[in-house]
Amino acid sequence: MASGTLLYAQSGGVTAVINATASAVIQTARGRKIKVLAARNGILGALREDLIDTSKESLAAIRALAHTPGGAFGSCRVKLKSLEQDRPKYERLLEVFRAHDVRYFLYNGGNDSADTALKVSQLAREFGYPLTCVGVPKTVDNDLAVTDCCPGFGSAAKYTAVSVRECALDVAAMADTSTKVFVYEAMGRHAGWLAAAAGLAGQGPDDAPHLILFPERPYDEADFFAKVKATVERVGYCVVVASEGIQTPDGRFVADAGGGKDSFGHTQLGGVASHLAGRVKDVLGYKVHWTLPDYLQRSARHLASKTDLAQAEAVGKAAVEFALKGMNAVMPVIVRTSDAPYRWKIEAAPLTKVANHEKKMPAGFIRKDGYGITDGARRYLEPLIRGEAPPPYGRDGIPKYVTLKNLPVRKALDAWTD
Repeated sequence: MASGTLLYAQSGGVTAVINATASAVIQTARGRKIKVLAARNGILGALREDLIDTSKESLAAIRALAHTPGGAFGSCRVKLKSLEQDRPKYERLLEVFRAHDVRYFLYNGGNDSADTALKVSQLAREFGYPLTCVGVPKTVDNDLAVTDCCPGFGSAAKYTAVSVRECALDVAAMADTSTKVFVYEAMGRHAGWLAAAAGLAGQGPDDAPHLILFPERPYDEADFFAKVKATVERVGYCVVVASEGIQTPDGRFVADAGGGKDSFGHTQLGGVASHLAGRVKDVLGYKVHWTLPDYLQRSARHLASKTDLAQAEAVGKAAVEFALKGMNAVMPVIVRTSDAPYRWKIEAAPLTKVANHEKKMPAGFIRKDGYGITDGARRYLEPLIRGEAPPPYGRDGIPKYVTLKNLPVRKALDAWTD
């Protein structure tokens, strides 16, 4: 019989289906009579001993998480450094875990979160504390190693493909007397998976998006202008999808906002679409419109992929099962077993193979001219956006999302100061 408490935390940018993972974690643990605490605002909540008692939530509310976007318990962008550099923080985590009999730690996030879960497991082993750590995959960037895809990506990809398709119809209708070039900015700092997903919006060579700019390929402004001009002259308009992380041949981000670094040490990006639009207007003289969907890409639960939802729930369920089996320092990953029909399963992968590894677009997924996707990319991407999973709607026409009570657990330790 399993004993002890399970602590669940969310990390980094949330997704349209991260709460579906949380729902599956809590429901699976409840089925095994395991108490689940949640850290408020991710790892910060664990450090501050700001923990939420999920047993105070009704089953209906926990089930409703599956169709609610955002991060139900709060997330944060806080990266712990090495065990040597941030040892007081790691030891504080163990103090909190001991105080609340936490024997299972599930950290739901991306590369950095996998690294943190791995380091916590190593410190617990050093101190002889019985703790099982499991990383739970999540990211809209689809850049986690080992797993075939990342929960959260499929829904963001569906939103991107649908949005580009709809915008393209709008531009086509007005191109004769109005907008000739439309630029859509997609998330993706180093990996162009979301930009690639936009390629699903069209099938033929003249279908939008006409040009996709990937961070995996250097941005050549002169060549880009030539491609835009040729497309407008051939089709009548040009729809461009640009990943936020595109770089010049010398390695500079085209959209470096000059805002320094974020808490993960990443360059603060901003406005690649507006930059490209301005340059196209100045150099080619076309009327241009642009858009920056930003958070809309990752919060659009109303347009979630049914495949993505199923995978988000599956990794949550498997994470609990792995933890209760004592499978330490692992992550449940998605393994594709067939393209047609699309089939997948969940397996365990060691965190050592996931943490701090980044999966970029394979060269074979990018068209030879560098401005579109290949048939191989289409075969990979299309199943991930398949199926609809709309939330329930109220009579007011707004989705019926849930807000949890998030009642705190009584603190047992002194306040933490960084």
